[in-house]
Amino acid sequence: MHLGKQIRLERILNRDTRRAIIVPLDHGVSVGPLSGLTDMRQTLSRIATGGANAVVMHKGLVRCGHRGSGPDIGLIIHLSASTALSPYPNAKTLVASVEEALRLGADGVSVHVNLGDENERMMLEDMGQVSATAASWGVPMLAMMYARGPKVPNEYDPDVVAHCARVGVELGADVVKVPYTGDMDSFQRVIDACCIPVVIAGGPKMDSVRAVLQMVSDSISAGGAGLSMGRNIFQAEDPQALLKAMHGIVHDDVSVEQAMETLGHVG
Repeated sequence: MHLGKQIRLERILNRDTRRAIIVPLDHGVSVGPLSGLTDMRQTLSRIATGGANAVVMHKGLVRCGHRGSGPDIGLIIHLSASTALSPYPNAKTLVASVEEALRLGADGVSVHVNLGDENERMMLEDMGQVSATAASWGVPMLAMMYARGPKVPNEYDPDVVAHCARVGVELGADVVKVPYTGDMDSFQRVIDACCIPVVIAGGPKMDSVRAVLQMVSDSISAGGAGLSMGRNIFQAEDPQALLKAMHGIVHDDVSVEQAMETLGHVG
């Protein structure tokens, strides 16, 4: 592997566990300034102090969150975008380049592909181009892979998720992000077909902290490499405390019960 890529990957994946807690903060483009994404310096400070390994941001947001003090955190620049206002919200297009990401000090880049969408071929073409450019610069690529389209009745179907993950692997991703399939056995089948780290998405904000932590724990038990969750973290009552609990599960292999105790919750 390119030495530069190895060095950058260690700013995203914990070098001892080879796992990661990634917090996407790119929602402002797709759905607007959600709660938790207004004061970016405060949000980033909480996320970094809580123990996250990296954040995902669009290029223009970096200047809003740069702190100049506090714990360091890995930076992944998201290159894909679409908005909920579009008649084609699942059709992602490239809005930044690998070179722009490097100029911003990024440790990696990410792309989002919705398999099954009518514009799938263009998203795959974009991913292929980014993969080639990122490889030439030694920049890790995170592939966010989902199945969303008229031929996809259930995007959480294990076979569908496994297909998404495998496309990410075969088109050159260094880390792939997919939805959790709902149980350890089916998710292990997803993992077994991948030779790169697989992290789970968070999806819509969940009502129960325990449910979030249980999903993270189960994915790790199945062989997953951690998580890439946004709203379930930055919209939490105490994002910093939640991240510390997640850190215990992802990097220290503590149980959900032990993690809940660090939050002050019982049961």
